[in-house]
Amino acid sequence: MENPLAHYDLLIIGGGPIGLACGIAAQESGLSYLIVERGCLVNSLYRYPQNMTFFSTSERLEIGGVPFVSTNPKPRRAEALEYYRRIQQKFALNIQLFEEVLEVNRLEPGFEIITSKSAYTAGYVVVATGFYDIPCKLDIQGEDLPKVSHYYNDPHYYAGQKVIVVGASNSSVDAALETYRKGADVTLVVRGEGIGPRVKYWVRPDIENRIANGEVRALFNSKLTEIRPTEVDILTPDGPITVENDFVLALTGYQPDFAFLEKIGVKLADDPSREPLHDPKTMETNVPGLFLAGVVCGGMNTHLWFIENSREHARQIVKHILEVRSPES
Repeated sequence: MENPLAHYDLLIIGGGPIGLACGIAAQESGLSYLIVERGCLVNSLYRYPQNMTFFSTSERLEIGGVPFVSTNPKPRRAEALEYYRRIQQKFALNIQLFEEVLEVNRLEPGFEIITSKSAYTAGYVVVATGFYDIPCKLDIQGEDLPKVSHYYNDPHYYAGQKVIVVGASNSSVDAALETYRKGADVTLVVRGEGIGPRVKYWVRPDIENRIANGEVRALFNSKLTEIRPTEVDILTPDGPITVENDFVLALTGYQPDFAFLEKIGVKLADDPSREPLHDPKTMETNVPGLFLAGVVCGGMNTHLWFIENSREHARQIVKHILEVRSPES
């Protein structure tokens, strides 16, 4: 006779801050639960640049009622990683790391969840996968060359190199400034008319001054059209140009795993937002018993949800589960 699959009241896909918050809410409400994360603990934060500073203050990143004490007015990546590691330890959260969820199949009742390492059943499922795993591609020739990266980590790697940075968001501006200060020859390529409106207020004057002084070259209303091993082609308002180049940082944003959402039955909006269908009061999707939490709720509008305004999703979800589940479930 085969051993039955491990069963949980709630299975949470994603071990980022919001996934952890869902685990804490389930634990405090007496629900059995399991968090499954495809990478390391808070994997998306781990992949942020080493020197990244959060826009939010530390208290807005807190979960589980545990104070986040920072030595800076706005915490840095390393402090956040340590805070969430201690959260996991404090609550002894039931989490499986480096285990990818491959399938979520509807049962009557509940779900069967197939992962890269095991299989489980659960009464309810929460998808809290964020959006940082899938970059928005340029879809141009040469984008797959080794010199091209859609992620940025440490500026030292680019010291003395000719670097193209694509985009005008916080990540693009940070990369342009940091690599410039390590001695890189930086060209910023921006589709729009100027630096993005959501760039951190304390960073904006810095990048604007570097551009005005000619220390960082900025090409606005421009786009990359081809990447080759030692140069790139850029279409500018004055016509196409070719620029000598060693590395391209294509920091053009990221998106949720829409293919996975559709595979598990979640309907997406038929517009550019591709927002997954869900009830904002309960966070339940069109699939009964399947919930969304965190940034994934916004679809392509990844600027709508942050830790500070989506940590409440955990309580909303658990409250609804407790209200609707039968006593014997």
